[in-house]
Amino acid sequence: MKITPIKTKKIEVGNELFPILDEFLPKLHEKDVVIITSKIISITQGRVLKNDGKIDKAKLVKKEADLYLPEEYVNFGVYLTIKDNIMIASAGVDESNGHGYYILWPENLVDETNKIWEYLRKKHGIKQLGVIVTDSKLAPMRKGVTAVGLSWCGFKPIRNYIGKPDIYGKPLRVETLNIVDCIAAAGVLEMGEAYEQTPLGIVDEIGQIDFVNRVPTKQELKDM
Repeated sequence: MKITPIKTKKIEVGNELFPILDEFLPKLHEKDVVIITSKIISITQGRVLKNDGKIDKAKLVKKEADLYLPEEYVNFGVYLTIKDNIMIASAGVDESNGHGYYILWPENLVDETNKIWEYLRKKHGIKQLGVIVTDSKLAPMRKGVTAVGLSWCGFKPIRNYIGKPDIYGKPLRVETLNIVDCIAAAGVLEMGEAYEQTPLGIVDEIGQIDFVNRVPTKQELKDM
């Protein structure tokens, strides 16, 4: 697996996403996977709120979250929440690299990811392409963040090992591999979290991935 971080300009409210992709992504090739941090999609959608002291962040987090733990479980101002069936810190509400804004998760992210996939395939004249939109996530009882794939397109998201034999021939009963999160975590390891200014990445030479020439099915979205 080879990961290439892509440095961009500072993305600001009012910028459009596709021109950013046109300007900074190099020529894509068959079986590339493009990683896009959710933050730049949010900014180009205008999913930001001015952090001017008038907004109560706790109330904002609770509004954005589907589920959250109460205040006695909050540490360093971080709520443990679930949003869109993903366990995430503070419902994705983020201040880092926000330049005075709260940045929220993108809207209609599945449709947006599908559009990005279709656009890049057409622009670069390729059929087998993956797209993953990422964000950072915490894991309970573990220090530090890793990345999670909020959405994906262009490949099968899960490798099913159920019924496959282990090295001693015993069939596996519950084992599956989350391809989306594995690639997301590896990509963001190289792309960074702070001053790097690399919200895009290209991953190629991936062995364990099955590309498809379609958007995710309803069953795949449900399974994830």
